[in-house]
Amino acid sequence: MFSSIWNDLKREFDSGNMVTRLILVNVAAFVLINLIWLAFRLSTGLMRPEWYTEIVRFFSMPSSPFYLLIHPWTILTHMFLHEEFWHILWNMLYLYWFGRIVGGLIGDQRILPIYLLGGLAGGVVFFLSANLFPGFVGNAPYALGASAAVMAIAVSSATVAPDYQMNLLLIGPVKLKWIVGVLVLLDIILLGRDGNTGGHLAHLGGAIMGFVVIRQLQDGNDWTARINDGLDRIGRFFRKLTSGSSKGPKVAYRNPKHFGGSKRGNARSDTPDHQDQLDAILEKIKQTGYESLSQKEKDFLRDASKS
Repeated sequence: MFSSIWNDLKREFDSGNMVTRLILVNVAAFVLINLIWLAFRLSTGLMRPEWYTEIVRFFSMPSSPFYLLIHPWTILTHMFLHEEFWHILWNMLYLYWFGRIVGGLIGDQRILPIYLLGGLAGGVVFFLSANLFPGFVGNAPYALGASAAVMAIAVSSATVAPDYQMNLLLIGPVKLKWIVGVLVLLDIILLGRDGNTGGHLAHLGGAIMGFVVIRQLQDGNDWTARINDGLDRIGRFFRKLTSGSSKGPKVAYRNPKHFGGSKRGNARSDTPDHQDQLDAILEKIKQTGYESLSQKEKDFLRDASKS
């Protein structure tokens, strides 16, 4: 049974889109940290063990400059770590709902960069606010969770297509700009009210980053392509380390701009005409909303998102 479950998850990770992969990584980290929690609790008579706290802190974004200096990886790992069930549940639901919209409108290859940039922005805002305004933020030693990264995805969706409608339970169709606007407003209202001021500031940092990334994209400056290029160089570096001698078989490289392309191998053409048409559609969405697109334009956008 366990072998079958593992094979299903592996197949889903290999064949799924980036939203699916991010959810699987977050869930895997959640399961692992809670198994560690359970093991420590059972071994210490159901008391909160000090070692468990140190393990969580080892991967969380610290407020201490010295701790960050000797644990630099935490600025990345914190955005994949959750301890509580409701925390990860809502983050993954938001990631799934808004991530599908972003991937469908501007391409699956842009999901991971927006997620990472949002998480980085949230981590930086938490760190700076904790050190510059400790009396306002409080004494939170570290922050964790995908909330800032997910807020970046959510705000990205509303920036690309503010009039795109989602069907909400018991309410019906509601435009993205109102849904995301309420989420941002809640973070503003809750600043200083529930003991998680640093967390809400981090969420707002992620939200601002999501907005900036899309506006830059609409202006022709694609930050996500730079992130994908950087990730690809890192991937090639590690593939060289694990591939052995340079005389061995070469590792095939797939341009991140074609990530998630057709399974038939027909990658999208990145011709100037194609890019001009895509830019014109994105500008039309910006000016008059997603619903103003013709069916032909919607089909073009859907096909572009798969390449």
